[in-house]
Amino acid sequence: MTAEKINSMGLSKPPSATRIVVAMSGGVDSSVTAAMLKAEGYDVVGLTMQLYDHGAATARSKTCCAGQDIYDARRVADKVGIPHYVVDYESTFKTDVMDRFADSYIRGETPVPCVLCNQTVKFRDLLKAAKDLDADALATGHYIRRVQAKEGVEMYRAADLGRDQSYFLYATTNEQLEFLRFPLGEIKKHEARALARKLEIHVSEKSDSQDICFVPDGRYADVIQKLRPDAATPGDIVHIDGRILRRHDGVIHFTVGQRRGLGLGGEAEPLYVVKINPESAQIIVGPKDALLRRSFSVHSVNWLGQIPSQSVEGIGVHVKLRSTHAPIPAMVFYGLGDATAKVILATSEAAVAPGQACVFYDKERVLGGGWISRQEAAENSVVHKPHNLRHAEPPQGAIPR
Repeated sequence: MTAEKINSMGLSKPPSATRIVVAMSGGVDSSVTAAMLKAEGYDVVGLTMQLYDHGAATARSKTCCAGQDIYDARRVADKVGIPHYVVDYESTFKTDVMDRFADSYIRGETPVPCVLCNQTVKFRDLLKAAKDLDADALATGHYIRRVQAKEGVEMYRAADLGRDQSYFLYATTNEQLEFLRFPLGEIKKHEARALARKLEIHVSEKSDSQDICFVPDGRYADVIQKLRPDAATPGDIVHIDGRILRRHDGVIHFTVGQRRGLGLGGEAEPLYVVKINPESAQIIVGPKDALLRRSFSVHSVNWLGQIPSQSVEGIGVHVKLRSTHAPIPAMVFYGLGDATAKVILATSEAAVAPGQACVFYDKERVLGGGWISRQEAAENSVVHKPHNLRHAEPPQGAIPR
């Protein structure tokens, strides 16, 4: 018989015998997470990731994983009374996040590096480090809910929908979700700050990160050119009616949906980037209605938990096409054992950018998602039900306490 769950992390042992590793970024959310768990009596260990050479970023106040943030995380750990370690993932972060970010831009896409970071160094490498420390779980300050259902663990949007981070976490695997915990998923952001003040944590009023941590000043093209010096190939900006409007300095300076910075004054109506052809270095522009799309393909699809029953006609869901957009109705068609899917929106949308994530929802539950493909969606075809997906058992910790 399964032992009764006797602690707030859903584990069948007293808090004092439960080791929780907390991913500490130096911000208020992860700091509160560590302090909350320590106050509840857990055996808490803080880990902070060193992800890149932060010398160029330390002068800025709104980047994560930089030198000031590591200092803040260590200071919070000292205040709370927990051990704290910094793990160096610079090499893997460059390979798995920064290089892929640059290559995606070169392909004419609009990447989401925060998804890649969660998918790789955080929930792959940091999770392994937590298990090597014989942890029972890895906790983070993400605003997301983890729910133990009859069929297994499921992911739900946060109680504070204004802070919900499910868009960035859809690629979490079922095995990872078994080991992860998100203590802030049921509270509001202002409550987290209030708790930080109550616990006298010095970062209680610290601003949230606003930019991609390795892109100082938001100048994506500068970072891409540093990583890929030959990336900026000049080409033409071409109207959808075939007119060549002007030359440009490289596709890495443009994203689908962009309006500002095109240098196209004198046109009768505002123009937007509707397509990027990296092979010919062409930027295709047109009026806003030329951006509208009803269907598209997604690749590298990840499903979370038990997939709701469906028919060959597809599955009705809501999808998010950008992190800041509300979910909208859609149908998803996918094949047996296939990591691709076709999405048909209920109404045409202008926010369908290759390289962005498309995340699937059943009401508040996160079903999974995939990356929006550059290729146009294929014609509708009959697809089969996938196998029911169940959770794999997580490997056991190997290092004794």
